[in-house]
Amino acid sequence: MKISSIDVFQKDLPYSGGVYRLSGGREFSSFDATFVRITTDTGLEGWGESTPFGATYIAAHALGVRAGIAEIAPQLIGLDPRHVDRINDAMDAALVGHNHAKTALDVACWDIFGKATGMPVCDLLGGRTAVAMPIISSIYAGNPEDMRSRIAAHREQGYRSHSIKIGASEAEGGPALDAARIAASLADRKPGEYFLVDANGGMTVEHALRMIRQLPAGLDIVLEAPCATIRECQSLRARCDLPIIWDELALDESSITQIVANDLADGIGLKISKNGGLTRGRRQRDICTAAGLTLSVQETTGSDIAFAAIVHLGQTVQPGLLRSVLECRDMVSLTTADGNFEVKDGLVMAPAEPGLGITPRLDVLGEPVASYS
Repeated sequence: MKISSIDVFQKDLPYSGGVYRLSGGREFSSFDATFVRITTDTGLEGWGESTPFGATYIAAHALGVRAGIAEIAPQLIGLDPRHVDRINDAMDAALVGHNHAKTALDVACWDIFGKATGMPVCDLLGGRTAVAMPIISSIYAGNPEDMRSRIAAHREQGYRSHSIKIGASEAEGGPALDAARIAASLADRKPGEYFLVDANGGMTVEHALRMIRQLPAGLDIVLEAPCATIRECQSLRARCDLPIIWDELALDESSITQIVANDLADGIGLKISKNGGLTRGRRQRDICTAAGLTLSVQETTGSDIAFAAIVHLGQTVQPGLLRSVLECRDMVSLTTADGNFEVKDGLVMAPAEPGLGITPRLDVLGEPVASYS
């Protein structure tokens, strides 16, 4: 089996909540998504998606995804897509870094691999667990009572985990506002709920310590991506007693190995595009599992194809270490593919169909913006 052609599609995904607000004044109303279709000489097709969270989340952006694919795609023609490690070797030889560009191609190869073997991707990634996975909400930063209301709405939908965004500037209210946001978000906390407090690297150590000192006693939270640099996160970890999760700074096997070796975190937020796809995600999962780090399997953002990849990788994580998977479909108002990914009581499981188990909506995706053969 050989790759005979690669088609690239582009679609804007409107944010379903109007405007999404992050620390540092970052705002997003739409996300520029790139989709890839890989076709083989046997007629099998595989699909992948890569949707950066704008251009200020990490060093990635949508135009760069498609420019990166233009560099890589010609080098993959004629290769066997089932040999996923060799595909990644070829991508690395063609372009250094640029995980977001490589992710869509990598995921599409796994989709083909599954279809060729008649197996779902999660079984090829190591085998599915028998445990349904909790989905996590994504609550953008705002007025404390508004955040409380949005969490209540997600709770009504069955969500058991919540990622609440913080990182207010001094002009907005600084650490006091962030402490109020956290307190309001947990005001109606139910037994078994899990709360990630995510600054997306937007706090200084000073800000974080001032905020923590203003929190009500006994709040059960995990602090995610508090600061922008390794030094700051390491300094904060030594000076607070909250569990700390790394996300933006946990980019690849090397950085996760450094986190483990220096005991810098208690868990990892593994976003598939940020971390380089399913092949690299599998390696990083194994490092975290060996070290006893918890995992939340997510995406920077995305639609149905991205969600399928999240679910398949999440389904392979040791249940005691998996905290949640991101329901990224909830963040966008466009359906790009169909599949058996029903969420029941806030829980989801990977489907049994071969590959990712999705059927793209070609009428939504439109015509390719680039093709390689």
